[in-house]
Amino acid sequence: MGLRLYKPTTNARRNASVNLHTEVTKDRPEKSLLRPLPKTGGRNNQGKITVRGRGQGHKRRYRLIDFRRTKDDMPATVIGIEYDPNRTCHIALLQYADGTKRYILAPHGLTVGEVVVSSAEAIEPTPGNCMPLRHIPTGLTLHNIEFEPGKGGGLCRSAGAGARLTNREGRWATLVLPSGEIRQVSVKCRATIGQLDNADHQNIKLGKAGRNRWRGRKPKVRGVAKDHACHPLGGGEGRSKGRREPASASGTKSKGGRTRPRGRWTDARILRRRKSRRYGQLKV
Repeated sequence: MGLRLYKPTTNARRNASVNLHTEVTKDRPEKSLLRPLPKTGGRNNQGKITVRGRGQGHKRRYRLIDFRRTKDDMPATVIGIEYDPNRTCHIALLQYADGTKRYILAPHGLTVGEVVVSSAEAIEPTPGNCMPLRHIPTGLTLHNIEFEPGKGGGLCRSAGAGARLTNREGRWATLVLPSGEIRQVSVKCRATIGQLDNADHQNIKLGKAGRNRWRGRKPKVRGVAKDHACHPLGGGEGRSKGRREPASASGTKSKGGRTRPRGRWTDARILRRRKSRRYGQLKV
């Protein structure tokens, strides 16, 4: 990992930084694992804008990632670490003993030439190996964790993410997530050993609006600058938000608001909620 800090030669360069991606060893992706990724511009099938502030951006192609890791007991050799424009972490290209190639999320420390294995039984807990939680020693850092057995990894998939396995009791394993939430997951669910690569991603400063446009993010108008009919914080004779908490155009609270629907079956498996940055512990 490494960042390059620029000197303030121009206003755009001031405080800007870029990721050098020193771990990346392979420039061109595997063609057989590429798929088209059409853009929607934030519009639905009727052409109406449902997500504001999206559009344009650089053209991308989707990389098929193996989140299930179901090719059991067959060793796979890492033949390259690649940059993926569709996610924050790096991806690793594996070649199995039978010649099959697949992408996985690259954990920190995984290098070209190493051999990783996925199995339903207990194997050596080295970075990149995948197995059910019942066979993983407690205290290790995990990523790409399943919510349900066989569904594929859904937890801890972004750059630098990793959950800590604290203990197991009966059918459930307890995980401490990066947000501080403590959650129980079935011991039949699979997880991959290690913390994800590219942890420096959170330290990158774009420096100019153009880099956001490359990512497909358009400029947004502040809510307090709009008319009262267009935004909950808009309107008024002067600059005022009417003593109301920050909210989106639809009225959803921006800081500490509910982002998760009620009544999910996994609610009972959450032992401690994540904490809000401003309003203390969330009541989801």
